[in-house]
Amino acid sequence: MSHEKLSPVSSETPAAPAPAFGIGLCLSGGGYRAMLFHLGVLWRLAELGYFGNEDRNGKYSPIGRLRRVSSVSGGSIVAAALGIAWDDLRVNDKDQLLERFNALVVKPVEKFASQTTISIWSGIWAGVVSTVQRHVVKVYRRKLFGHKTLQDLPNSPMFVINATNLQSGALWRFSKFYSRDWRVGEIKNPTDSIAKVVGASSAFPPFLSPSRFRYRADQYTPNSGNGLQKPPFTTRPTLADGGVYDNMGLETVFNNFQTIIVSNAGGGYKSAPKVRGDWALQSYRVMNTIDHQVRSLRKRVLISALENHERHGVYFSIRGDIDHYPCSDKLDCPYEETLKLANIDTDLAAKDTTTQRRLINWGYAICDAGIRSWVEDGLAPPTDFPYPDEKV
Repeated sequence: MSHEKLSPVSSETPAAPAPAFGIGLCLSGGGYRAMLFHLGVLWRLAELGYFGNEDRNGKYSPIGRLRRVSSVSGGSIVAAALGIAWDDLRVNDKDQLLERFNALVVKPVEKFASQTTISIWSGIWAGVVSTVQRHVVKVYRRKLFGHKTLQDLPNSPMFVINATNLQSGALWRFSKFYSRDWRVGEIKNPTDSIAKVVGASSAFPPFLSPSRFRYRADQYTPNSGNGLQKPPFTTRPTLADGGVYDNMGLETVFNNFQTIIVSNAGGGYKSAPKVRGDWALQSYRVMNTIDHQVRSLRKRVLISALENHERHGVYFSIRGDIDHYPCSDKLDCPYEETLKLANIDTDLAAKDTTTQRRLINWGYAICDAGIRSWVEDGLAPPTDFPYPDEKV
């Protein structure tokens, strides 16, 4: 009897004979909570030299340089901010790099996080005067990305912004080089706006979705799809939050890179002693349970690959305990305090300065612990948090 071959990720892109040398970085969804947590992660990676070349200040890195950033939802907001600033970060001097990173990425994202993109009431109003998704895209364009397009992203590393195609049930990937769904086909060198693309990646259903795109059928590379390269799949793709399909953004890097760094700031699954009997709330609970199981499966497969040395790298979570990391000189992050940060709602609502800085500090600290524990030996520990007064 034949057995179906099961895989933790779909075979959208055939795996190479061996994963490529270099680092694939995954930034999960999770609203502003994730955006700020990942900002701290990027801050520490910049300090450690992971934004540079293989030769970091005379020291060769055995794991190569950052080659891909794969993001979802809230992670896509900060990833896109980094992407459009990347070419201005290409400097050899570390102090100058950090100064530019602070000015071009940290400060704009912090300012953005101090404003509400969407709330229940503003969403209702936006739905009356336009659509919620159009409202979100307008805010992204006005407050953070301007009129930048996918062609303003760097050639390397490749930034991949993920959404879910509600028509095909597959992942829709946006990058500088292509926009594609393995079933629908590929558009080379797309010119979609960053605001629109991030809007699709963060279009959490049902409130913020769907995000509708309009293309011509002749924009697609001939015969690049598998069964669905025809209208309306090609001409009117209907997308939602990338987290519906893969909340860690793992699929675009798992088969492709030897070293994987995954920063997970997604929400936790909350147990419920009482479950409502009405159809609507029970259905919502069932969907959350299904979603939790899918995310747990991806996490288990990733952890297994790391433990069995099939991949090199690290997985760390906003819900993790820094005491479980074996490196020395970790920053002080009491679990009861970091759990409070992990339990902040998944939303696009303004965060006060203290909350912002604690989330950034927490991402910075656990990234540091993860990298120094599991990825690379001999790296100097941090002297303090980015924002020492707030801690976590």
